[in-house]
Amino acid sequence: MRSVDLNCDCGEGFGAYAMGDDAAMLDIVTSANVACGLHGGDPEIMAQAFKLAKAKGVAIGAHPGFPDLWGFGRRMLPFTSGEIERLVAYQIGAAQALAAYAGHRLTYVKIHGALSNRAMEEAPIARSIARAVKAVDPRLGFLAIAGTELEAAGLAEGLSVAREIYADRAYTDAGLLAQRSNPGAVLDAPNVVADRALAMVEAGAIITVSGKHIPVGIDSICVHGDSANAVAMARAVRSRLEAAGIALAPFFRT
Repeated sequence: MRSVDLNCDCGEGFGAYAMGDDAAMLDIVTSANVACGLHGGDPEIMAQAFKLAKAKGVAIGAHPGFPDLWGFGRRMLPFTSGEIERLVAYQIGAAQALAAYAGHRLTYVKIHGALSNRAMEEAPIARSIARAVKAVDPRLGFLAIAGTELEAAGLAEGLSVAREIYADRAYTDAGLLAQRSNPGAVLDAPNVVADRALAMVEAGAIITVSGKHIPVGIDSICVHGDSANAVAMARAVRSRLEAAGIALAPFFRT
């Protein structure tokens, strides 16, 4: 039976401020990308997310982003490629430590928000991120947006790369994520998101806003954990894939 991973971003609250329903999402997804404290998350939230993921049999990854709590890591900040390399390494180290503390093992890295958007198009930034992953632990997998410079950089650095598509985001004809400020860029209707995810998996392609198909490898599907309908969307995606005979399983085993 063919299988695909279903991942979500989680652990993105901070202190007393909650973001998303991690407990509910971890009942649905097979991999969880846990914020590392700079765009969201803190030691308490990280440890709890890793512990909960372990109890539910969910694989875990570090989810580094720009140091931008106020903007949730979705604002472009002018860091150099060297600074980004060290910021990513710093966050992976924090995630590894707290995962071990919680009795779980970190198996991959996925980049968050504006940093990911920049790396999708800028090869030097993507390579700096991949180098950081390799330097900290070359055994870590690299969850990269399919068909972008992130995927190419991970492969060039010899990392184990999993290719990701987004169920709840629109794509441009260049194969990139549409800017969140554009109408229709963020999708939140569970049935629409589920239908779209299945269509892309079956086609082996990104389907853009114009209907164009861009062939890519697909190892994982993301549903954003901070969306208002996140739980309903993730549940609908899982149900639609399983009904089509596609199994759900982590791409990197613990």
